[in-house]
Amino acid sequence: MLLTVFLAIVFCAAMALMLLSAVAFIQDNKFFASAPKEARDVLIQRDKELFYGARAIGWALFLIAVLMILGVVVIAVWDGFRSGFTFGQFFLRFVLILTIYKICDMTLIDNFLLLKFHFFQYYYPEAENVMTGRKYGFNIRSQLLKLLVIFPAVSALAAWICSLF
Repeated sequence: MLLTVFLAIVFCAAMALMLLSAVAFIQDNKFFASAPKEARDVLIQRDKELFYGARAIGWALFLIAVLMILGVVVIAVWDGFRSGFTFGQFFLRFVLILTIYKICDMTLIDNFLLLKFHFFQYYYPEAENVMTGRKYGFNIRSQLLKLLVIFPAVSALAAWICSLF
């Protein structure tokens, strides 16, 4: 259980690093598909780098984040095989990792980082008017759909695949 919580924290850190690399360094609007439509509509594509080498740094950080996520998956599965996990144990591990991530995403990233500290608006000031007045998070229906339906379904599928071996 302790390993599962640690893997969830690493997963959350990887997703935050991915956000940082996309917003602050890469600055490509293609990465903002999950942003509200009204915010995406006002964004100006940044053709000029923030500073020389910013995109290279951003892609390096993005790659590190992807490797962290892959590491979480590999360690979660490997430890489950090593420990003789059943379907239920694999399911519980995967659903806990994804649930902790989604709660972290909704509370820390969306609410504090984006709304309270204006991280996104610092790099994209044209989105300030669109995000002003929001009291909590973004795309709450989409977030709850992932939390309550999609993540448990993905966890069940992954647990089923793992339990076949």
